Amino acid sequence: MATVRCDIEPVGTRLLVRVHGELSLVSAPTVRTALLKCLVEQPDAVVVDLSGTVVAEPAAASVFLAAARHAALWPGTPLLLAAPDPALAELLTHGYGRLSVHPSVEDAFAAQPRQRTPIVQETLLPVGGAARRARELVAEACARWRLIPMSGAAAVVAGELVTNAAVHAGTMIDFRLTLGRRYLVVAVRDGNQDAPVLPPAASADPADLRGLLLINSIAHRWGTLPAYGGKVVWATLRRREAPD
Repeated sequence: MATVRCDIEPVGTRLLVRVHGELSLVSAPTVRTALLKCLVEQPDAVVVDLSGTVVAEPAAASVFLAAARHAALWPGTPLLLAAPDPALAELLTHGYGRLSVHPSVEDAFAAQPRQRTPIVQETLLPVGGAARRARELVAEACARWRLIPMSGAAAVVAGELVTNAAVHAGTMIDFRLTLGRRYLVVAVRDGNQDAPVLPPAASADPADLRGLLLINSIAHRWGTLPAYGGKVVWATLRRREAPD
């Protein structure tokens, strides 16, 4: 059975991940887990060395796009790929155009990652006051970013996400608010790996995540991503002045 190995080492304020072996649909989850583990450290960037990687199944390369999207959402870390093999670079560049692909590790380290978007983040205890604190952070950020008309809706979404994490996960909560060009992104990371499920509208079960119904009605989109040792639940709200 083909295997893949990921060796991780710090290089300054960044992390270098060397991927050795055969990348397939079976081995791709191993790569994903390694990359998610890197994000816990919140480095300035994650550089992925693919010089020792053989792509057995082209579809497996989508693991890098999934990891890059996750890294951008939480914790905002750029993912830089070093692909010396022209065929692999072509696959990554044209098959997954949003990836940052470089011809060598040196070029990847020399690259200047795109400037991070403005963020507000805080670690919260799973207590009753956590949701109130999240709403306060949203109000402060929206005032600073001149998005006061969005403050009410964003505060509701933030409060419900944090409440769900406090009640149903019961772990420390990492709260993050990101100002994107088109969307305001609210994200909450907790230590429970169970993905939230939208309950039926008519459900009266107190165990159901009924706050998700409110989030679903307010947010432009919402979803969940697996994180190392837990999950991230996120929601986006459209900026009213944002271009189509």
